[in-house]
Amino acid sequence: MSPEYYKRLERGQAKGVSDAVIDGVSRALRLDEAEHAHLHDLIRAANAGARPRQSERPARAVQVSAATRQTIDAMSTVPVYVQNGRLDAVATNALGRALFSEMLDGAPAPANAARFIFLESRAQTFYRDWDAQTRQIVAVLRTEAGRSPYDRRLSDLVGELSTRSDLFRKLWGAHDVREHRAGLKTIHHPVVGDLDLTYQAMDLASDRGLQMIVFSAEPGSASRDRLQLLANLTETAAEARG
Repeated sequence: MSPEYYKRLERGQAKGVSDAVIDGVSRALRLDEAEHAHLHDLIRAANAGARPRQSERPARAVQVSAATRQTIDAMSTVPVYVQNGRLDAVATNALGRALFSEMLDGAPAPANAARFIFLESRAQTFYRDWDAQTRQIVAVLRTEAGRSPYDRRLSDLVGELSTRSDLFRKLWGAHDVREHRAGLKTIHHPVVGDLDLTYQAMDLASDRGLQMIVFSAEPGSASRDRLQLLANLTETAAEARG
């Protein structure tokens, strides 16, 4: 198994390739879990042949159910952010909206994390590790492209970013893939300053295609104090609005 063979598979030249061959390629190339799943998605799409019927391609959700809305609103002590595979911001709780105000305020709905990072200059100040964030965003979108090859809105997004951002076009050509499950976000919030936040991302069983991301700060840390300050300010603003 060679890297060249893997590239052929990734280009869709894989009709008739079995799961056993895919697993062999994965082991030979030492693919990680995200890369292995991405390869399976690509082969599945190639073997499907013709474009699937509309009923077989449920659209990526752009809103949450009432039950999910109630749940995230009840999580008042931590920022909560819900996104779909295209990285559209589908829902937040009050603290989540305050945390990501730089991206959400004034943006046409739904705001999109990839557009923000690559097309808005303030993203380079908001994300203290902006370079790493650009690579992560592209890798997540590349994974979604393999999972949902007939998502027209995703194709349009990739086309828009490729046209408007040289950096996105370069990173997209690297064919990196990655899951968005857990990690650290280092941001500079315009009101409370620097925040180091860990996050956990969970797929929502009740809202298929959506992922809920919950952020928290280490107890006793400066980030915890600043996050609490942001929560207090958010609550005070809500009370003032009545």
